[in-house]
Amino acid sequence: MTVGQARAWERRWPELGRLIGELPDGPLDLAGWFGREAPVLLEIGSGMGETTARLAAAAPELNYLAVEVYQPGLAQLLLRAEALGLANLRLLRGDAVDLLTRHIEPGTLAGMRIFFPDPWPKKRHHKRRLVQPDFIALAASRLAPGAVIHLATDWADYADQMLEVLSAEPRLRNQHDGWAPRPDWRPVTKFESRADEEGRISRDLMFVRVTD
Repeated sequence: MTVGQARAWERRWPELGRLIGELPDGPLDLAGWFGREAPVLLEIGSGMGETTARLAAAAPELNYLAVEVYQPGLAQLLLRAEALGLANLRLLRGDAVDLLTRHIEPGTLAGMRIFFPDPWPKKRHHKRRLVQPDFIALAASRLAPGAVIHLATDWADYADQMLEVLSAEPRLRNQHDGWAPRPDWRPVTKFESRADEEGRISRDLMFVRVTD
């Protein structure tokens, strides 16, 4: 971490952050942690926090929960949260599957976002990709009816895989005919800009949780 990131970590992590591996057993007390009852939106893979901070700032009515494994990225997000004066953002470091399995109750999330997850581009590594049938089944089970799971990627074969996996999950329904139009409110990050320069088209997918 940079000096600034390390200082932000020391200042704000005790209040705004938790390690998933150190959470007490059972559901996470999100209302207590945020200090209010509000719909909870989970973002998996917040990276360096560029998108996360801006989206949390744009939706103060949400309790915005970001999950990431990369400590410098979380520290940078803390800096961004400080700069924007965010009160509705909390951070978790660790495995999102562990979080969803052990600490998020079924049918409770108001939404989920997974923007530009690691594409693991080599074919022999595709099994490491996050968006697989078992994971999407788990994710769908934690969404409340009517909640939307929104994914985006700039890797064509991963986009195809995402569309296939989400379309096969019976608790999800595509809100669009194939790809979703790119929403104006999703910020363009430097990584997405680079992908565009390299000729890779970013694709969005939005699926809604239907009732069982």
